[in-house]
Amino acid sequence: MGFALKAGDSQVECRGFRVHCRVAGSGRPPYLLLLHGSFLSMRSWRRVMEPLSESATVIAVDRPAFGETSRPLPSRTGNVSYAPEAQSDMLAELLGNIGVDRAVFVGNSTGGTLAMLTALRHPERVSALVLVDAMIYSAYAASGVPRVVKPLLKAASPLFSGLMRLMISRFFDRLLRSFWHDPARLPAETLSAYRADMMQGAWPRAFWEVFLETHHLHLAERIPSLGVPSLVVTGRHDQTVQVEESLRLGRELPGAELEVVDDCAHLPQEEQPEVFVAAVKRFLLRIG
Repeated sequence: MGFALKAGDSQVECRGFRVHCRVAGSGRPPYLLLLHGSFLSMRSWRRVMEPLSESATVIAVDRPAFGETSRPLPSRTGNVSYAPEAQSDMLAELLGNIGVDRAVFVGNSTGGTLAMLTALRHPERVSALVLVDAMIYSAYAASGVPRVVKPLLKAASPLFSGLMRLMISRFFDRLLRSFWHDPARLPAETLSAYRADMMQGAWPRAFWEVFLETHHLHLAERIPSLGVPSLVVTGRHDQTVQVEESLRLGRELPGAELEVVDDCAHLPQEEQPEVFVAAVKRFLLRIG
């Protein structure tokens, strides 16, 4: 391939974004691309990156609108878009930009939505899927802004992004605690760090653009066409994505393996990192 990934942090230019990436491991295959959920950042993988790097080169990214990735305004001429399809295309292009042909996409929550969408849009880039409490049947994948009102909302973006700032600022801490089965496992300093990750630069406008571009992805209808090895992981007490949805995904995704993690909710990699790492390593061994 002629390109060696180096451990550490970098900013990679891709489709009008400066994408914040963090690499751990040898720089050789297999590669894992870690995609966090909404309101979080690559910080969500902090407890599992190094252990996973014993078996793979691990690449975590801050998704558009989150963490230290830039937050440009949408632009047709600049090819900047926060739409899920555009984010999927960006991830596929990002791998090429850093010299990686294919990767195992590991996606949590809406990161799982994007992982599956990328496997459908760019199968040449996705060697396998690890879907962690992924939003496939509801929420991000099955909801959106009605087309008829979108132009009106777009025109009033400064107003509504300001309202978004007030709402998220007020409810952010409560929302994040709801991702944990035991909120006591979320230290105050970690919660504060997540708030700082989220609320950088023009974050209200960027998150508003993500909201405006949300629409029904009809992923459930396309599941049978997926042909890559897959591992479905769910926390037994997840209330953000109901456990029944992950169990259904494990049944309907062709050849998928299922791991139900006890004593955790929406973020197994946070609450039960050892169990999560062991499950992913077993999966990597099985798929070779």
